[in-house]
Amino acid sequence: MIQVKDLKKVYSNVIVVNIPGLTINKGESIGLVGNNGAGKTTLFRMVLDLIRPEAGEVLSKDQPVAGSEHWKNYTASYLDEGFLIDYLTPEEYFYFIGGLHNRTRAHVDDFLAGYTEFFNGEILNRGKYIRDLSKGNQTKVGIASCLLQSPGILMLDEPFANIDPTTQFRLKSMIKDVKSRGVTTLVSSHDLNHVTDVCDRILLMEKGRIIKDMATNSSTLAELEEYFAIGSKDDGI
Repeated sequence: MIQVKDLKKVYSNVIVVNIPGLTINKGESIGLVGNNGAGKTTLFRMVLDLIRPEAGEVLSKDQPVAGSEHWKNYTASYLDEGFLIDYLTPEEYFYFIGGLHNRTRAHVDDFLAGYTEFFNGEILNRGKYIRDLSKGNQTKVGIASCLLQSPGILMLDEPFANIDPTTQFRLKSMIKDVKSRGVTTLVSSHDLNHVTDVCDRILLMEKGRIIKDMATNSSTLAELEEYFAIGSKDDGI
């Protein structure tokens, strides 16, 4: 469903992403892990055509994403609060996103009614603009707006950051649910426990390269923890 071919991105003469090849099949659940600066978010941004590579390309359903629109019809993403329209209230934003995807206000209201626990009384009917919400609640708005679109591909960058433990567990259930419905999911996270729990395949990035591509099993978490523990010692931490 997504193919990466000879992809390179350079900033200040430093190669920050260098991926000769990567294939993500329809319905796969991919976890992207790595330390800060590993290139995870940069890769996501190239998959979404937010930045252009110096070389190579990203294909979605066998067509280049660069300069095209076809993939936007089935791809939903939330990378950070910059994806939101912060001068709207959450309700206004949900209606706006719904309208872009041919959802009526009634459809949007029905959808939001199913997220009462996830919102925990902190999002709707509060009379706040999105910019006045906490980062955690902004993340909730961004994730819910993605799911409102009923996407074929869901991309989330650090979705477990800034949200409380109860919401993290609810989010894991939500990701598992969309995965069970055949949605291709890509989740970048520093939380190894959560990402190995919700993803079937883990890509470990270091200095822009994918150094390990592993199917998730009972030993994956321990293997990743050992890798990062050794890396921390090497860094003098």
